[in-house]
Amino acid sequence: MNINGVSKKFDLTKDTLRYWERLGLLPEIKRNDSGYRDYSEHDMNWVFYIKALRKAGMSIEALIEFVKLYREGKQTANSRKSLLIDQRQDLDEQRQEIEKTIKYLDFKIDHFEDHTLNYENEKLAYEAKN
Repeated sequence: MNINGVSKKFDLTKDTLRYWERLGLLPEIKRNDSGYRDYSEHDMNWVFYIKALRKAGMSIEALIEFVKLYREGKQTANSRKSLLIDQRQDLDEQRQEIEKTIKYLDFKIDHFEDHTLNYENEKLAYEAKN
């Protein structure tokens, strides 16, 4: 599949795909006879995987380290797993913060009229004094 098709399939820009390839996050993409990138199924699996890890919030630097470790072989499995565990922990902490924010917004929404009326009454009282 050409870069345009991969870009559409994964909802990524062509520049992002080229960038990831340049950084070594993707394997070197083979070229067709005309010199255009020709993504194999294996290449697209890597695009999917890198996109998933980016969506999980993994930094480019951590991804570079992860891919480097992957290419070193099975002996790095524990290090790679550790990177994934760390990223999951970060996501879990973010989720907890988001849940707190949602609870706060729920409270504000559930008591919106009370807060608005109090504010309006305070404002009217203030304006009446001036």
